[in-house]
This record gives sequence, structure tokens and C-alpha cells, in this order.
Amino acid sequence: MPAETDPHERTLMAWPTRTREHTLWNGHLVEARRAWAEVATAIAPFEPVTMVVRPGELDDGGASSAATLLGSRVGVELVELPIDDSWLRDSGPIVVADAASSARTTVAFGFNAWGEKFEPFDDDARIAGALADHFDLPSTRAPFVLEGGSIAVDGTGVLVTTEQCLLHPNRGTLPGGTPRTRAGLEPLLREWLGATTVVWLAAGLTDDADTDGHADNIVAFVAPGRVLVQGCDDTTDPDQAILGEAADRLRAAGLAVTVLPVLPHASCLGEMVEVPYLNLYAGNGFVVVPVTGHPADDDALATIAECYPGREVVPVDGTVIAYGGGGPHCITQQVPACA
Repeated sequence: MPAETDPHERTLMAWPTRTREHTLWNGHLVEARRAWAEVATAIAPFEPVTMVVRPGELDDGGASSAATLLGSRVGVELVELPIDDSWLRDSGPIVVADAASSARTTVAFGFNAWGEKFEPFDDDARIAGALADHFDLPSTRAPFVLEGGSIAVDGTGVLVTTEQCLLHPNRGTLPGGTPRTRAGLEPLLREWLGATTVVWLAAGLTDDADTDGHADNIVAFVAPGRVLVQGCDDTTDPDQAILGEAADRLRAAGLAVTVLPVLPHASCLGEMVEVPYLNLYAGNGFVVVPVTGHPADDDALATIAECYPGREVVPVDGTVIAYGGGGPHCITQQVPACA
């Protein structure tokens, strides 16, 4: 699997659907759609964006429809395909490249809505293959559940994940009906993603109940062997110990670690949400970073700019996406460019 920092052909996203207006967004679908549009608008000047829209919802919401908010946006393509939800990092295709020829193949991992937490999810379980067909890319289906947000890779075979998520029994068994274990998963991660080294972190953020501790809230590769890690300077927050241990495990694995020491919290739509800076998305000449107006925003953006030299750091309001359960990384998926 190429690194996120390698050149992209495009970015894939999926438009928030009416399927989840009340089960996920508590009636705040308009706010969700505006947040998705802000991220797509931030990316489009740098690389093309393909936004998947549920059939019948392209122009369904007046001022908040995809056609209204993005239909005239240069660099954004709207494609109608069946979806249940809008977290395409987890349900969409992961594009890998052959080590010898660099030929690309999309891998469709099993998807069960983070342990069958949200139903229905049948269309999301099929969207990876549908997008592969749309772009006329060869596709193969992996025989086990894995979400894109549960892993981070550096493009040279190093993969970081969390035991909390990848070993969770609600993600189903491995091929042959065997339980999910580190020993059972590592050969599969090598086979399907080219992972030669797997770094196991214990857990993700304590508030990340929906995904059971995804890695993309707490770690991002900035270059081979170099990672940014979310920290927490609040001694009363249980995430301080979790994130400190994560940084220690990454260092023990031989990786160079830079810590962003503040984990912002913000009020959004009547709830307090965590908005980790590390749920950022890096692409062709840019890094989109969620911010909240926290006093630490400027320092965090400066550190991120230093870690991604040559890329423009683009802040976006991360509160609404965090209210839904994620950040800019959770709602995007890169398509690596041809070699």
C-alpha cells in the first residue's frame, strides 16, 4: 500500500445521506453536508475529488444538496452510487501497487459498519467494488473485515494499527473461522497490504467508541519511518496515558516520533467532542487539518507544516465531523497515481 504522502490521482469522498440523518446526525444533516463540502472545497484546488452521492439525493436538500454546494465547484465530480454512510475511508477501496510493475489494484476489505453498530450497511459493503468498476481498476476482495481508518502505512512496508480495533471480535473471524489474533492477522496484512512490519498500539482515543479505537485519530506517517502522534497535556484525561504509551511503542519500533501535545475538545451541537489534529489528510501539495479555534491551533499547524515540508497546511472546522465520529481523514480516501 503506497503512503498517503505519495502522489495521488484523486481523492474519494461520500456525501452524508438521509439514511443517517437521525441515527447518526440527530437531525443535523445540513451541518454535516456543509462540513463535507468544506473539506472537498479545500482539496479540490490541489487534486480532483470524486464525491459519491446516494441515488436520489443529488439535489434533494435545497441549499444543502450536493448539487447546490458542490455542483459548480471546479475539481469536484459528483457520482451517484448506492451508499449507506459517508465515512469512505473505512468502506471505500484501498488501492495497492504491485512492487515490480507498479500496476494498481483495488482491495475491497470486508465492511460490517464497525461491528454492526449502524444498519443498514449493505451498500457500504459493496461501494469499494462499485468504485473500482467506476474507475475501471482491477479489484479483489479480501476475506476479512478491515477499515481504512484502522491502519496507517509509510509505503515501505511499515503498518501501524491498534489491538483494540483489529483484534475486536465484533469485526468477525479470520479466514477459516479462526479468532482475530496478532499472529493470525500479520500474514494477512502482509498478503493484502504488503506490510512487512506491524506496529501494534494498545488502543485509540477513549471517546472513539464507534470505531473501537482507530489509528487515524492518533498517528500519521509524514515520511518513511517518521510519524506524528497525538498527545494530551491534560493530566485528568485518560487519553494522556493511552497516547503516551502509543508514542513509547512507536519509538520502541524504531520510528522517529513528533508529538502534538494538545488534544482539543470543543462544543458542537450541544455536545463536547474531541477533535484530534492527527485526523488530518495529506495529498498533492496540501495537508487538511481539523481545528476548533483552540489556543493550541496555531502551534499545531506550525508543527504540522514543519513535518510536511512543501505542502500547504489548510485548516478546516473539525467540530461537526467530530460530532459525527471522525475527522477529515475519516471522510477521504486517496487513489494513488500511476507510477
